[in-house]
Formats: sequence, structure tokens, C-alpha cells
Amino acid sequence: MEMLRAAGLGVVAGAVGTAVLTVAERTEMAMTGREPSTVPGQVGARLAGRDIESNSALVDRLNPAVHWGHGIGMGAVRGLLSASGLGSTAATLAYYPIVFGGDAALYRALGIAPAPWGWTRTELATDLFGKGVLAFATSAAYIALDRRV
Repeated sequence: MEMLRAAGLGVVAGAVGTAVLTVAERTEMAMTGREPSTVPGQVGARLAGRDIESNSALVDRLNPAVHWGHGIGMGAVRGLLSASGLGSTAATLAYYPIVFGGDAALYRALGIAPAPWGWTRTELATDLFGKGVLAFATSAAYIALDRRV
């Protein structure tokens, strides 16, 4: 029952973390002039067996759903890290590389992006920042929820 509770709280925490990430990304894009990433939509299209180059409308439609679904789903992973016996700090520190590394491996496996060492410095910094915001905001929300529920 503890695993189910932790995963459930994690899902809620993941929604909070994704909301914080969304605000942080929009703020960063306004400051830098960067265009929104379509990587979430590309992941969704590839997982659906579609070619991303010839299905840009599908990529655009899937982008927000995959962005939110991924962040919310990864929140369950954060909860399960706590349920495994890791303390709050250890679970938070373990969660960040899981989020970043898992995404980087998925992008490479799907042919969306090379491994991180093939990214530009700006791409790497932007992704590390975003994944850090998601990981730490989700963890903070999880810790707060776990103490209250």
C-alpha cells in the first residue's frame, strides 16, 4: 500500500513540477528568444510509429500532452524513490539524473537527438536547467505532500 500511496502522491507532485517547469521554460524563452521545443511531440509521434518530418501537425498536437504526461508520470518515479527507503535528499539527488539521463537515452533511441555530448552548449544547458527545474520542483512538491497526507 505504501508504494501505491507514494506513486499517487508522486503523480500529483509531478503535475506541480510540470507546471513550474512550464512557467520556467516560458520565462527562459521570453528572455532568450528561444523557440518552444517540439521534442515532446516528436517523442509522441515516434512512439506512435509516425515519421516526425512529414507529420509536423501531429507533433504540434502531441507536444503539450506528452510534455504534461511525461512530467506527471515521472512524478510517480519520484514517489517510488521515497517509498524504496531513500530519504528526501537522497531521493531528490537520485531523481535528477534519472529524469535527465532517461530522457537523453529516449531521445537517442528514437533518433530524435544525439547523445548529450553531441549537443551544443546551449542545448545542453537548456536541457539541464529544464530537467533540474522539473526534478527539484517535483521533489519539493512530493516532500510537502508526503508530510501533509
